[in-house]
Amino acid sequence: MTTPLVFIAICLAGGAGASLRFVLDGVIKARVSRFPVATVVINVTGSFGLGLLTGLGTAAGLPHDWVLILGGGLMGGYTTFSTASVETVRLVQDRRYGAAALYGIGMLVVSIGASGLGLVLGGAS
Repeated sequence: MTTPLVFIAICLAGGAGASLRFVLDGVIKARVSRFPVATVVINVTGSFGLGLLTGLGTAAGLPHDWVLILGGGLMGGYTTFSTASVETVRLVQDRRYGAAALYGIGMLVVSIGASGLGLVLGGAS
């Protein structure tokens, strides 16, 4: 069972993750505007981070509360698959069908691969 203190820490970590996403999104969008690269970078790195944390929790003994705080809170607030869905639809609306397919399917595949790599590097087999 999660304690009230852990719950508060998860909420604060979620806010920190969302803030980190906002800053990184702005930095990337200032440099690349034609394709939604920022969301790809955020979701792939967040998937890797969550995989790594889960692997460390499973194999290296990272305490469960820390996996919840950093994984569910920080990485949950940081990643944004809902934005990816909207951006995919916008590409379709712009009749950029190839880009939409590459973006939607590509991000999913690369994010799953990144989370798997994180799990392996974290020690989970």
